[in-house]
Amino acid sequence: MAKYLLLKHYRGAPAPVNDVPMDRWTPDEIDAHMRYMRDFAARLEASGEYVDGQALAPEGTFVRYDGEGRPPVTDGPFPETKDLIAGWMVIDVDSYDRAVELAGELSAAPGAGGAPIHEWLELRPVLAEQRTATE
Repeated sequence: MAKYLLLKHYRGAPAPVNDVPMDRWTPDEIDAHMRYMRDFAARLEASGEYVDGQALAPEGTFVRYDGEGRPPVTDGPFPETKDLIAGWMVIDVDSYDRAVELAGELSAAPGAGGAPIHEWLELRPVLAEQRTATE
């Protein structure tokens, strides 16, 4: 099994086919989208392929260590993940091809007018611990 991260983007990826921002969707369209996401996750949980996933709020803060005292906080540098990442899901699948298949299916979540978004999802393998030469 290999773990993959599926990233949903607000911006930064190629535009989806149904390119209407979520803040212009009706409440029913938002509900349908969220229901699709929950049903997708539940199906993967039942098959043992779901690890975790969350939608992210657009607000966010950059924090770093800067020596003693309170760390500095800023709303930059730009672009910020709060502008880019809308949510994520981690899957644990048998192959890269299965990860691609599931990402394609997730891309079909409904958006404005109930039509599939056909959004681009970023698919990234989770870095696995490397074996040493003696193992």
